[in-house]
Amino acid sequence: MNWKRKDLLGIRDLSKEEIVFILDTAESFKEISKREIKKVPTLRGKTVITLFYEPSTRTRTSFEIAAKRLSADTINISSSTSSSTKGESLKDTARNLESMRPDAIVIRHGMPGAPHMLAGILDSSIINGGDGSHEHPTQALLDLFTMRDKKGRIEGLKVAIVGDIAHSRVARSNIFSLKNFGNEVICCGPPTMIPPHIETLGVKVEYDLKKAVKKADVIMMLRIQKERGGTSYIPSTKEYATLYGLTKNHIDMAADDVIVMHPGPMNRGIEIADDVADGPSSVILDQVENGVAVRMAVLYLLIGGEA
Repeated sequence: MNWKRKDLLGIRDLSKEEIVFILDTAESFKEISKREIKKVPTLRGKTVITLFYEPSTRTRTSFEIAAKRLSADTINISSSTSSSTKGESLKDTARNLESMRPDAIVIRHGMPGAPHMLAGILDSSIINGGDGSHEHPTQALLDLFTMRDKKGRIEGLKVAIVGDIAHSRVARSNIFSLKNFGNEVICCGPPTMIPPHIETLGVKVEYDLKKAVKKADVIMMLRIQKERGGTSYIPSTKEYATLYGLTKNHIDMAADDVIVMHPGPMNRGIEIADDVADGPSSVILDQVENGVAVRMAVLYLLIGGEA
């Protein structure tokens, strides 16, 4: 297929065909990271800016590594080192950056819809690196990539998403993508962390973790979003860990070949036990590795062309 999109703003915007095309493209890039010289000239002469108004380790670093492995020039800007500390608006910051003619801007912002606003006023390709509690499209893509790699398919899976669903952009993007492929999705967490009417998205709601993970093919754990007030929705983290912390006992209730996922950062001992995070079912580090390949594919398709 021919890729025609200028921006990647949300997973909900993408068709099944487009998602599969991105995953297939990422597959072709994955082996580059295993070479002795991890670089190809595909995006030589292109410039990628990462503009992050919220903290990030995995997303920001993997976008930078992805761009550099494609030979693009990268510039990293955080809110603490930008003129936003002097009162400059996001719109003015973005317009000033575009005056320097970057090819792509990867933005993470606490305001839902910030990437969409920039996409409407800038010629550069805009990539949503996470906007508030709204979406995180490249995380959903790398999660699908990991599922396909480990399970051999992305259709017909039973997926349990557990934790702070209400404040999680990762949960939303994964729900949109998983339902697009006809999967059974179960959202599990305290009632205060389950959005009202979430069933309208085609998911099931379960408040008992044991029931949620029973025969599950994939268990996706989420952390409590402390920066969005998540801890105020539970009596204590100790009680949360008792009721919703994933342990080896829960793994034994799931499918024999279950995989455990987590977008990070993990809060060990709260939402996930050490022996699960580091156990044979965990694919958490595989997600991180696959994130580089997926983000290479996204950058290539948006600013490199399909050659």
